[in-house]
Amino acid sequence: MSIRVITLPFNRLKVAGFAVLFVVLSALVPLTIQQELNGKADQLWNALLNPWIIFSALALLAVYYLSDALRLWFTLRALGQHQHLRTMFPLVFINILFSNITPMATGGGVVQVWFLHRRGIHIGAATAATTLRTLLASLMIFLPAPFLMVGIDHLVDNPAISTWGPWMGLFAALYVAFFFVVLLRLRWFMHAGATILAILRRTHLINPAREHRWRFRLRREIIRFDYSFRAFFKAGRTDRLAALISTATFLVSLFSFPALLMWGLGYPVDYPLILALMLVNTFIMYFAPTPGAAGIAEGVFAILFSTLAGSGELLILVLGWRFLTVHLGMLIGVPITLYALGRKG
Repeated sequence: MSIRVITLPFNRLKVAGFAVLFVVLSALVPLTIQQELNGKADQLWNALLNPWIIFSALALLAVYYLSDALRLWFTLRALGQHQHLRTMFPLVFINILFSNITPMATGGGVVQVWFLHRRGIHIGAATAATTLRTLLASLMIFLPAPFLMVGIDHLVDNPAISTWGPWMGLFAALYVAFFFVVLLRLRWFMHAGATILAILRRTHLINPAREHRWRFRLRREIIRFDYSFRAFFKAGRTDRLAALISTATFLVSLFSFPALLMWGLGYPVDYPLILALMLVNTFIMYFAPTPGAAGIAEGVFAILFSTLAGSGELLILVLGWRFLTVHLGMLIGVPITLYALGRKG
């Protein structure tokens, strides 16, 4: 069976512009905190650059990247799509790169679908896999986040969090509801797509033959998406449970980097509190309109951790956290993406 390889729907100038915006916004908050360092930067960095902290960071990064690859791999297996595990690792870094240079992390899923399609997986099945992977992580973040925002004194006493908390809860409910609409009312999307194509034909932007061809492809991939989505819940327990465990491991490792950095700086670490703060921070990042939540992620992090660390240490925490969880993965993702784009399908 031949599979027609799709092309990436990205404009190079827009992607470059988003990348520049990400870099600029990522630097604003650290530069603002930098003004209060008073020459402590070298001393603080030296505290983190000891062998034990470096070894611990590398071990945590290994868990972080491995669990990220495994959660998509097990999701694909549950859908009956068997791929070699090694093919998941490029997707980890490609996803990190494109998610952080596109608004609201929309680009990562698109590129992953494109990559999986080149590996022989139909668009509908690939979209179902990436959607399920995102849905599992979103539910683990969105369900507890509103309760943490009203149940932890550290957050309740924060004016910014208490003000925006109810709105965040509403957005979370709408976000989860959207996924359930996708699952239960796919025919709505099919009819909407057909209506858009009909409008394009009536305005002479496409001809009737192309409308018919695109409508057939849209219907085919939506049916494949629906079949694959439902196949996940009918699959064997092993792959589904492994997908859940690897997703939870991924999130815990992601939230653990600030705890590691605070330990390196000599602070007492309240690990459950740090996990809760990072869950809320990640929850807010989902709604940030900037590329990779740049600027907003650093600002919210600084607000949440302002009472746990001094101003100088706070800068190191912001820079270290973003470098380990985002910037390092993006740097690795650049050559991997260029290699993937340069390969023939």
